Amino acid sequence: MLRALRRATRSSLVSARRGRAYHASVLPSLVSPASPEFREKADAMDALVSDLEAKMSHARLGGGPKAAERMRSKGKKLPRERLALLLDPHTPFLELSSLAAHDVYPGEFIPGAGIITGIGRISGRECMVVVNDATVKGGSYYPLTVKKHLRAQEIAREHGLPCVYVVESGGAALPHQANVFPDKEHFGRIFYNMAQMSALGIPQIAMVHGISVAGGAYVPAMADENIIVREQGRIFLAGPPLVKAATGEVVDEETLGGGQMHSAESGVTDHLARDDEHAIAIARGVVGDLGAAGGTAGLPSATPEDPLYPASELHGIVGTDSRQAFDMRDVIARVVDGSRFREFKKEYGPTMITGFAHVHGYEVGIIANNGILFSPSALKATHFIQLCSQRQIPLLFLVNVTGYMVGSKAERGGIAKDGAKMVRAVACADVPKLTVIVGGSFGAGNYGMAGRAYSPRFLWMWPNAKVSVMGSGQLSQVMTTVSKDPGQHSSLKDAIEAQSTALYSTARLWDDGIIKPTDTRDVVGLGLALAARERPGARGHGNAGSTTWDGSNRGFGVFRM
Repeated sequence: MLRALRRATRSSLVSARRGRAYHASVLPSLVSPASPEFREKADAMDALVSDLEAKMSHARLGGGPKAAERMRSKGKKLPRERLALLLDPHTPFLELSSLAAHDVYPGEFIPGAGIITGIGRISGRECMVVVNDATVKGGSYYPLTVKKHLRAQEIAREHGLPCVYVVESGGAALPHQANVFPDKEHFGRIFYNMAQMSALGIPQIAMVHGISVAGGAYVPAMADENIIVREQGRIFLAGPPLVKAATGEVVDEETLGGGQMHSAESGVTDHLARDDEHAIAIARGVVGDLGAAGGTAGLPSATPEDPLYPASELHGIVGTDSRQAFDMRDVIARVVDGSRFREFKKEYGPTMITGFAHVHGYEVGIIANNGILFSPSALKATHFIQLCSQRQIPLLFLVNVTGYMVGSKAERGGIAKDGAKMVRAVACADVPKLTVIVGGSFGAGNYGMAGRAYSPRFLWMWPNAKVSVMGSGQLSQVMTTVSKDPGQHSSLKDAIEAQSTALYSTARLWDDGIIKPTDTRDVVGLGLALAARERPGARGHGNAGSTTWDGSNRGFGVFRM
């Protein structure tokens, strides 16, 4: 998926980092790929990954052959064709939430929520790209389209990524306007974010390849620099029918908001392109001329190395049954450089694994579950988070957690306050956080392991991952206690289990996409590369009183001892 990342980081460092010592132990692997248990797990994960790939392939087709043919008949490139021309050849593209809106709107097929978002390289610079897919309902904005667009802008702002908008949209989907238009996180927030990012020096660039109407007209209008395609792009606050109804004026689309008019008379657009390809060429030139505003990527601190063990073995290590235990060190060994891991407090709180490693040459502190969270596990994680925050080392959470320990012994031991320390540390850590859910993420364990509410820079899920208020076993026991109606018990259990799947989560944008286990190393590497960029504004060093990655000034607050 992202092999180009490996090549790029390695080639940039061969001479600069050669010979640097890194004192970490190689993780041993006792995995037996020939064992029946391994094969059973691998077969189950293979089937799940194949199903994921099929769903993603279907979503990438957009609105289907008829809609594609309509676009082509007008001389237009398809949305993903535009994207391919925009990106540098043979470079990685990290697509976000490609299965957004999957089976969410009854009776409507809205693949990818009608929008393509992701991080790719344009003229040598990493950019956030937002592409309206006009083959899906004319590129109109459903509630999840807005949510996906806003999430892309959030990531761009956090990492100082220039934004490139490939525009062809009819604006808000009117039947859904109450959930698209008026609230704080609705359509208007897109333009608010564009203004805020421009003020921060994060470039905003738009290309108009088709209609851009109503609120959508403000995407190119709010951009720092924009391009429109002659006799194809249209920008107007209201189309001809609404203009006639409002004013009585009869006017055609080209006269009202065409490229020639906006480029020569209104000044709304800056560049007039002959066709889609010419517009994309102009946009690539604009990005190439950004200078310091385009951001700079920090170099890795070590020479990248492949892990000693094949990533394909991850399928047989983890499997698809969240009740089956596995050693997370076997996962770490297939993700980190050279399979080397300097473990921190190995003997203390053994159900939590913490330690230092490199991924594609970038240093990272890893927090991984190896069982339920006891008080020592939570304290160990808290200590490690403080260390990484002090040293400005990003954190990677590898999640497979049923939650914090319960019972009278745990309560007397202070599990509530110790768990709260860990949650507070995760919330206040002033370094970038990346989260990969490789198994279950249940109950308060979701909070302590940097779930969505704790603002990780990215959160990805494996196809077998589950997120829920509790695991199915605990759920059955609770339901038996609180409900004497077997039918109610069964229906609620089925509903909660259906809502805990990775597919259900990603369709609602509770994550940044489902990834294949074998892509974990490359996806995390790209996330760390983005985290290493210097954002506009200072970033801090240390805890209390420091300026943090998001520009605020805070420490950890008060831990309840």
